[in-house]
Amino acid sequence: MNRRRFIEGSAAGLGALLTAGGFASDRSGREVRAGRIDADLAIVGGGLGGCAAALAALRAGRTVVLTEPTDWIGGQLTQQAVPPDEHPWIERFGRNRSYQELRDGIRFYYQKHYPLSIEAIADRSLNPGRGGVSALCCEPRVALAVLTAMLAPYASAGKLTVLLERVPVSAETDRDRVRSVDVRHARSGNRTTLVAPYFLDATELGDLLPLAGVEFVVGFESRTKTGEDRGPDQDRPLNQQAITYCFAIDYQKEGDFTIDKPAEYQFWRDFAPKMKPSWPGKLLDWTATDPQTLEPRRHAFNPEGAGDGLWVYRRIADPRTFRPGFLKGGMTLVNWPQNDFLLGPIIGPGVSAQDAERRLAQAKQLSLSLLYWMQTEAPRPDGGTGWKGLRLRPDVVGTEDGLAKHAYIRESRRIVAEFTVLDKHVGTESRRKATGRTDVVRGERFADSVGVGSYRIDLHPSTEGDNYIDISSLPFQIPLGALLPVRVENLLPACKNLGVTHITNGCYRLHPVEWAIGEASGLLASFCVERKVVPREVRSKPGLFADFHRMSVAHGVETDWPELRPR
Repeated sequence: MNRRRFIEGSAAGLGALLTAGGFASDRSGREVRAGRIDADLAIVGGGLGGCAAALAALRAGRTVVLTEPTDWIGGQLTQQAVPPDEHPWIERFGRNRSYQELRDGIRFYYQKHYPLSIEAIADRSLNPGRGGVSALCCEPRVALAVLTAMLAPYASAGKLTVLLERVPVSAETDRDRVRSVDVRHARSGNRTTLVAPYFLDATELGDLLPLAGVEFVVGFESRTKTGEDRGPDQDRPLNQQAITYCFAIDYQKEGDFTIDKPAEYQFWRDFAPKMKPSWPGKLLDWTATDPQTLEPRRHAFNPEGAGDGLWVYRRIADPRTFRPGFLKGGMTLVNWPQNDFLLGPIIGPGVSAQDAERRLAQAKQLSLSLLYWMQTEAPRPDGGTGWKGLRLRPDVVGTEDGLAKHAYIRESRRIVAEFTVLDKHVGTESRRKATGRTDVVRGERFADSVGVGSYRIDLHPSTEGDNYIDISSLPFQIPLGALLPVRVENLLPACKNLGVTHITNGCYRLHPVEWAIGEASGLLASFCVERKVVPREVRSKPGLFADFHRMSVAHGVETDWPELRPR
């Protein structure tokens, strides 16, 4: 794809997409009445999985309505302010063509609109922040602009309706089918009914599953249920990975940008997590648990330093990327061990809406307390304390309080699926034990693969006191069976709510994998609409699956890994 045409050719549709919540009519001819929208696919949730699903379905000729609870699409890449966590081969393979279009679009956006250095202009592997976590650390607004541009032509053509600031509140079902879903505007309270032959749950927490009566699990399943050695003796539904409110900061050495002391600062300043294995001390400290060794690890932090440690880890703007004098101090996103919220989950049995609201507020206080601690009390390498020049950047994340629009969610409700991916399918140690081979270099091959991914099984500390579970995994596939609820026929997961466990969620939850899950579900629903079949038939009938596989490959989906060498 010509990258200039990709950005400029979509510009005409930006306004239509950004105001899509106010669509009154539809040039495609589908039914749009007051309070009701009909489409081929209704996608609830506008994160990376939802955007990928929408784009795939639209390119397959379907009509789509996409809802999003915030006023930004893009999920963890934009409104949660998390640069992409990706595998080492991402520039060459192991990702869908559409995901690479997104990455190329982000780079071209910088090269077209930003005053880059001569070296950066010519760099086809441009990493604007030169952050350590990813080969593409960028500002959330840039990713938002590119995602918007990718979808904009379909909004202009009347094929796509985007409803921002909408949350799902109810669903009408008829035995094993979902008939409609109601969404409510977060500010006005107005409700809209979505009617479609297929519904995709791309919400961050699997919110559509309980509303539609879809069987699901949450938290940490027992080993008797999964057979996973690391599982607990009994189900622990309230044991879930920490959530995090990320935020952006830059550094202005001569300034004083100290925020007001947060209301809960004293609590968080003295808070020491109770973990197994034990946490090394207070949460607000440069020493934390090493995720892999579980030993104490001292983190470096110095915004004035040469370039290592936490400041560089998720840095999204490096002065060296731009013309001299354009950017002072650099900018980073704070998503560190120190602002992981551990005091309780926001979903699960007995967790009320009031509990969730209170814990989200506490998570915000933790992140603000971390910033205040860094500005006033954090130990400096020179023996001093605090960096007053650390400046909160509300403009970067698009909020008044300076925190991301949405908490970073690592773990969702998950469907009870026809097939569940277990540790023995993808974990390095478990896979080698299951196969009896020490040279195995990839996860189990699935005959019904609809995508690929690769990342460590990376579980952050949990709400019931588990420390990190961060273990090696092998490049894996996404089996179609993991996208099929055991009973409901026309609802598909399009996010991290597929058929995985608490353990394997740790490697299926990252940016390119979530995109691949969403694209697979969007294509599957489109295929079923066209062929007048249900997803279960596509998996069970070899001829149908072969046709679907050909369609997916034609859309640029990778379903298998090339030969890899042992690492």
